[in-house]
Amino acid sequence: MQRFPDIEIYLAQADVDAITAWLREALDDDALTLARSGKGIWRGKATCAARPINIMLVERAADHFASLWFDCDATPWPRDTDCARDASVRLGCEARCSLGGWQPGDDPDRFWQVLPDGQEGTIDWPDPGQ
Repeated sequence: MQRFPDIEIYLAQADVDAITAWLREALDDDALTLARSGKGIWRGKATCAARPINIMLVERAADHFASLWFDCDATPWPRDTDCARDASVRLGCEARCSLGGWQPGDDPDRFWQVLPDGQEGTIDWPDPGQ
């Protein structure tokens, strides 16, 4: 399985304390904190597999979803979909992510949706019917 160079997911809820608790456990870094670095922007650093990971959380990044981005390939999740599944279950909220690496000609509005009850599949985002 190819490991993505970075991970980005979108979360329906941006509870910073819950996200921080999940990340501390998932990244095995009890010292991790997310500090406000602007209006609706949180940044943090973690160490996983002896490598530094820069983390950024942007509240209300897209259609009221928060963006959670990891600038490293040393996360416990090889792909965005793996992180979205873990986040959805652990945070009890809907998570979305890209379908994979984007190439010219790909539909930029197709995303993978993961619901806390385990349902998942492709969606158009934004929904053209809205």
